[in-house]
Amino acid sequence: MTTPSPAPDFTAIKQRQQATWAAGDYAVVGTTLQLVGERLCDAVDIRAGERVLDVAAGNGNASLAAARQFAHVTSTDYVGALLERARERANAERLDITFQEADAEALPFADASFDLVLSTFGVMFTPNHEKSGAELARVCRKGGRIGLANWTPDGFIGQLFKTIGKHVPPPPGVRSPALWGTQAHLADLFPGHDVKATKQIFNFRYKSVDHWLSVFKTYYGPTNRAFAALDANGQSALQADLVDLLTRMNRGGKETLIVPSEYLEVVVTKR
Repeated sequence: MTTPSPAPDFTAIKQRQQATWAAGDYAVVGTTLQLVGERLCDAVDIRAGERVLDVAAGNGNASLAAARQFAHVTSTDYVGALLERARERANAERLDITFQEADAEALPFADASFDLVLSTFGVMFTPNHEKSGAELARVCRKGGRIGLANWTPDGFIGQLFKTIGKHVPPPPGVRSPALWGTQAHLADLFPGHDVKATKQIFNFRYKSVDHWLSVFKTYYGPTNRAFAALDANGQSALQADLVDLLTRMNRGGKETLIVPSEYLEVVVTKR
């Protein structure tokens, strides 16, 4: 008789993840992804005056995109420093956005508080997928929309996390965030609701492989923490695998780095 595996300690995992995303300065990378927030707001057919919640907003790409369309936006994340970056951007553009620290798995809002709930490459990283999915649906009104941008397992970022996982394994019981980039998993997370998903491409554009490595090792929390967890030999091995991945996926030739990364653009209509 096999002994069942112990349930994951989601509290400990969440604390570890929070420290990971607080490492470096995600905003340096996040700002380059602004196009995705603009696309997502168009995909959900945002209307001026709608109540919008951006969950795991990071440095505010979707928040800013929605505010530019004259929506009433509340931007949330569990890393306060990232919200400060988003607030700086909002102030610079004179956009009226409410910022609030919040856990995506326990949103501090009443049922049906929002017309539209967004998350770009954010909620997919929560450890308890079912809980965060249920929270997104709970705070969205009936007939409202949930708009998501999630990296796919086979795209560049999905492959990046697989590569990192070879060298620094994730905690036991933690499922891949890239599951959020599959239609089957989304159907399980949002049962009874209308789920539409379209594959999109975001191109990472950097000067070179070395430039990408420098930026991601310094500023992108998961890569930053992975290198910090390894000794010199381990760091060399991880870097070699990352160079191989970047080189294989680069369509920019020898002069520059252009790496296409597939993601799923998702619109869930709450029934």
